[in-house]
Amino acid sequence: MNSDLTEEEMRRALFGTPQPEEQVPAPLVTEPVEEVVLAKSVVAPTVNKKAAKAFRPRLRVTLRVGNEFEGKMTELIHEADTLSSLLAEQEAVKAARKKYKYVDVVSVKSM
Repeated sequence: MNSDLTEEEMRRALFGTPQPEEQVPAPLVTEPVEEVVLAKSVVAPTVNKKAAKAFRPRLRVTLRVGNEFEGKMTELIHEADTLSSLLAEQEAVKAARKKYKYVDVVSVKSM
């Protein structure tokens, strides 16, 4: 192999011959721009339409919570906006721990 190739010859070998791009000069337009000022903006009457709600994945986490060890437990339902049952469970337990000392996850169901 010949190692005495110039940079330009190497470029031609790798990428082929460059196609000349046609350069069209842009016409210079120096027309004065008229300033348009609206006297009063026109506002279309708004119609109260309920937008279609996009699908949001939701999971319902059912917890049994209480403040006494082996005492009275109440059922708490937490709704999480996620598809991951693990994240929904963690989010529900974290929210329940703010108010209750003992938290037990009963179920995680999709809505």
